[in-house]
Amino acid sequence: MSSFVVDASVTCSWILDDEACDYADAVMDRLAEDTALAPALWSLEISNVLLLAERRKRATSARILELRDQLAVLGIQEEAYSQTRVFASIIPLATAHGLTAYDAAYLELARRRSIPLATLDKALRRAADAEGVAILNASKNS
Repeated sequence: MSSFVVDASVTCSWILDDEACDYADAVMDRLAEDTALAPALWSLEISNVLLLAERRKRATSARILELRDQLAVLGIQEEAYSQTRVFASIIPLATAHGLTAYDAAYLELARRRSIPLATLDKALRRAADAEGVAILNASKNS
């Protein structure tokens, strides 16, 4: 069993039908054998996506509850981060690569753990490449 970091862009693709894509589906398939990690902000980011989806009539309240329950059983492990790590590692990564602090948190976790990152975000992919962080090859043959 191996690990990887999954970001909110991939998760959004799982929960919003109009954002579905093959890469995100393949990442989901990897969860059967591998462990996905995310910084502790992941659940807040995804909660906000669900709230906005309901407010913007992209999903019904019943569908939001269903999606929430589906996400809860995926076993994505969230890692807390300290104020020291935010100020010493995450902010410098965000500054260096023009990322939000949120995106830099995913990159920092993948870099620190030396594990691949699953993301659909182009800027985050570029930053990962610049930092020597692999992008998860989600194909079943990887």
